[in-house]
Amino acid sequence: MTEPWLDDEQQQTWRAWLDVNAQLFARISRELQAKSGLSLQDYDVLVALTDDQPGSVRMRDLGVKLQWEKSRLSKHLTRMAARGLVARVECHDDRRGAFVELTDEGLAAIRDAAPDHAALVKDVFFDGLSREQVRDLDKICATVLERLNPDDVCGP
Repeated sequence: MTEPWLDDEQQQTWRAWLDVNAQLFARISRELQAKSGLSLQDYDVLVALTDDQPGSVRMRDLGVKLQWEKSRLSKHLTRMAARGLVARVECHDDRRGAFVELTDEGLAAIRDAAPDHAALVKDVFFDGLSREQVRDLDKICATVLERLNPDDVCGP
């Protein structure tokens, strides 16, 4: 049986990873809120609504994509709908289901926020890395995601 504890190098790397995540998301959240009035969670929802078939996604599919519980998603979408960023539309085929639709205001918000968001991510995350490090990090992320979701196909 393998040792259940992390060795010193693993422990250092794990703690660095946690620290990077905490600081990165705190910084992105602060700047996104300050520049666009969107929370990082708002931005995540809006990105998900503009990714594939822009504008409309089943609520359950959105929850799966964001890895959010149903109650969290419902409460957040209620707040976003009150601000005019999204709308809930009942599914005529399945009375239990609903769609989340991007409103014109939501589309304008994501279009306004995206350039500053991308510039910040590039500045604080990618500009300090070499192309080789970016490729290595992509491979590492794909490997971890594959272990987290063995039934999903990861990467390109």
